[in-house]
Amino acid sequence: MTDKIYGNTPCFLGGKKVQIGTDQVNDRDVLIYGVPWEGAVTWGDYTGAELGPKSIRLNSARYSGYLPELDGIDVLAHYQLGDLGDVDIVPHDVPDTMNRIENFAGKVWDTGKFPVAFGGDHGITFPIVSALGKKIDGKVGIIHLDAHYDNMNDYQGEMYARSTPFKRLYEDENVRSESIVHMGIHGPRNKPETGKFAAEAGATTITSREIRYANDIQAMADKAYQIASEGTEAVYLSICSDVLDFAFNPGGPVDGNGLTSFELVELVHAFAKKGIIGMDLVEIYPIQDPNDFSSHLASTIILYALAGNILHEKENK
Repeated sequence: MTDKIYGNTPCFLGGKKVQIGTDQVNDRDVLIYGVPWEGAVTWGDYTGAELGPKSIRLNSARYSGYLPELDGIDVLAHYQLGDLGDVDIVPHDVPDTMNRIENFAGKVWDTGKFPVAFGGDHGITFPIVSALGKKIDGKVGIIHLDAHYDNMNDYQGEMYARSTPFKRLYEDENVRSESIVHMGIHGPRNKPETGKFAAEAGATTITSREIRYANDIQAMADKAYQIASEGTEAVYLSICSDVLDFAFNPGGPVDGNGLTSFELVELVHAFAKKGIIGMDLVEIYPIQDPNDFSSHLASTIILYALAGNILHEKENK
């Protein structure tokens, strides 16, 4: 079996191509999969998120797992990565696609491996977390790193648009809304009602300004994780690229006054050290980014998460 996903696209970070539902996953520690889905486009100039999984994989070929700034940890010396390829979405059929994502994610959760999903737009998070909630004995908490709340009831009648997943998650009985942390929120592309919706659901908001003024990334990570873990069995991490300032994210929506790349990877690392069950990274738009800077940064974000996960496992043996 060739370790190409499609065409000349390699497996993420040199992982092995494996198939879900087979014994191939047994010797893998981390399972990667793409969800090349873009549903209702809420702003016509920013489209193409379905190309994210391919671009992230292509650019990951440049990297090892070695992080000298994290005490020289080599992630790929600890973990064997398996790449499951992509969920077979159906363009223009939203309900079927949501079902396909949930069914695929459910099989991934059944493996007990650490999953990383690449979007696609943020609409993919709802079916992934919904599948998780049905697999565990307890509630799910979520740390949501994003410029925007993504908690509108609908977008022009579409219930599963990229601006709606957290409204669907507020409604999910297996998710504890009081353990949802919207972190890094900033900017006037949020609607006036979205902060109100979060408060009504009992979710917590931590803005990018709060993070910057705190001047203590670890303390902010501790605060967010404590909220997300309270009364829950598992904490899931969902990252939208636009939590970053556009200076650090040319392949994402144009949002200024966001986090730096340093702040983002340090938060991700801190959460993983405390214990997350899985994660997604969404809304990288390669056609906006001719140098693929954002797709390149994806590898660093994931490596920081996996490095944190390794430390968490060592501390909890």
